[in-house]
Order: sequence, then structure tokens, then C-alpha cells
Amino acid sequence: MSSEGGAFSPAAGALFRRGLMLILSSPSGAGKTTLAGNLLVQEGEACILSVSATTRPPRPGEVDGVHYHFLTRAEFEARREAGAFIEWAEVFENLYGTPRNLVETALDAGQDVVFDIDWQGARQLSESAPDDVVRVFILPPSRDVLSQRLSARAADPPDILARRLAGASEEMSHWQEYDYVIVNIDLGESLAALKSILSAERLKRWRRPGLAAFVGGLMSES
Repeated sequence: MSSEGGAFSPAAGALFRRGLMLILSSPSGAGKTTLAGNLLVQEGEACILSVSATTRPPRPGEVDGVHYHFLTRAEFEARREAGAFIEWAEVFENLYGTPRNLVETALDAGQDVVFDIDWQGARQLSESAPDDVVRVFILPPSRDVLSQRLSARAADPPDILARRLAGASEEMSHWQEYDYVIVNIDLGESLAALKSILSAERLKRWRRPGLAAFVGGLMSES
């Protein structure tokens, strides 16, 4: 990176930062997937979505490699044993996991990676890479709204819908494990709060590896 005069600027190294892992978790129907989608649109190339692998069958309209990497259970288990997932979990009898290579490459390049995962995956990522993780829990404004959103989605058969509602309390019981909590009453306000969190976290000292050398140079100047 060059300054206006064409010479290398020491500030360039100070401005470079390591990417972060932005984890969004919530009970099904609270709005985390919608929030993640809107954030990605507004952030452009600065953020990418972590595309999980899963053993569940595709829903109508879902595309392999875009929404999920759809695998058989045998394929998933083989990759898991080979260490190909940075985290994995079993939810409603289906396996979900995050491919390791994509995440590590993005973080090293200064890109942020957005995760739409449950508390199990969030806990694993927090244990394996605590300095890279930012955890945000999304809550619905009420239990009735949560039920209405799930019913309106019509993506699951009645038995799975009932299980998702029954599992909402278990998911919400882990809210204190997160750094931030957003009550998703209004999508626009929730998105603004999420962007504020991301902006602040990007300025954390340990995510800017060139900052120490830059400050040292400032201090040594006469």
C-alpha cells in the first residue's frame, strides 16, 4: 500500500487487521439468518458467510455449496475424523460442521466470517480460537412471535416444528455464554446494533498485528 507520494506508509501496516469470526446464534425463528443475510449484503467483500456442511436433506430452493454443503452421514463422519471441520454438532438428528480451510484463509486475509450456528458450535469455536470469536445471541421479542415466525416459514414438517419450539428454551438457556445480546423486535434496529458491534470489534488491539511496530516507530521518531 502506498501513500499519496508513492512511498510506503508505516500506517499501512497499522491499518491491516486479522479477520474475526462473528457468531450469530438464536432459537429457530428468532431472525439470525435474516440478520446475517442483510449484514452480508451491506458489508460486501469485507464479510463472507461460513457455509456449513450438513447431513440433512436440502429444502426447496437450497443449492449445494451455496446454502450448505450437503453430505451423506458417512461422508461427514469421514471428514470429521480427518479434522476437516473447525467445529461440528448434531442438531435434530442431523450433523452440521464448519469447513476449516475456508475460515482460516479468510481470517488471515483480513476478512470477517459470519457464522449462523447454535450454542454447541459457538462453544467449540470459543474454546479453539478465543481471540478470533465475537458471539452475538439473537432473542425473539416474545414466545408467541417465535411460534408465529416458525409457522409462517413452513419449511419443516409439524413434528420438527414442534421439536424446534420445544428446543427453544434449551437454546435460549445459553444466552449468558455470549458477548452481546440483541432482542430482535425491529429488523432495522437489530441490524444497526449488529453493525455497531462489528465496527467496534474490528478495532480491538489484538486484531491489528502491525500496530505494535507502528507505535514503536512513532515513539522513536525525533
